[in-house]
Amino acid sequence: MHAPRLRTVYATTDACERFAEIIVGARANGVEVVPVTDDVFEAMTETRTPQGIIAVCDFLDHSIDDVIRLGANSAVVLESAADPGNVGTIIRTADAAGASGVVLTKGSTDPFGGKVVRATAGSIFHLPVVDDVEVQSLVARVSATGMTLAVATGDGECDVFEWLDEAPASICWVFGTEAHGVSDEMRAAATARVRIPIAGRAESLNVGAAVAVCLFADVARRHGRLKS
Repeated sequence: MHAPRLRTVYATTDACERFAEIIVGARANGVEVVPVTDDVFEAMTETRTPQGIIAVCDFLDHSIDDVIRLGANSAVVLESAADPGNVGTIIRTADAAGASGVVLTKGSTDPFGGKVVRATAGSIFHLPVVDDVEVQSLVARVSATGMTLAVATGDGECDVFEWLDEAPASICWVFGTEAHGVSDEMRAAATARVRIPIAGRAESLNVGAAVAVCLFADVARRHGRLKS
């Protein structure tokens, strides 16, 4: 696992007092702490109500092999994911569910953009996230590791809960956009195309909710809690 390197912390006077433990810890580890005025800080940030402290970090250097690997219980693939809030939420969910990481195919949003990073609530710093991956390369890697490629789609042939009763141990879950779903290329490569049963009148689930359902159903299966 690669650890992020913190380079510089910028903080207002008020934030230095409120987050004194963070400031002391940063300095103790050789991180430069730069005090800034409220006006300067506001100009540096993207949000309307910043908390008064930001940090500059190195990009994390992960490869697809860190995510799609032998022995992983589950991995998440997002195909052409465009919504930063959804992507950040999914990274956080994948982390909570114990997934090995998240892969984004070409054409997806930047997983290191500000909105995505904030939505991950810190998970971006310790969960491998890889972007700009070609579908063919991904499929070849999944096949080489022996993981099962499972596409989540509203018209899937299998109910996800029923399928998980007999599913292999290591699953690479694929989710598409809410507007267009998963590509024909990915669907054709998949071992299973599964659907989440909808009990009410909603047409579908938000992709972030769909990821949570599938991943935690898989967690329940692995803990012997899915079968009645």
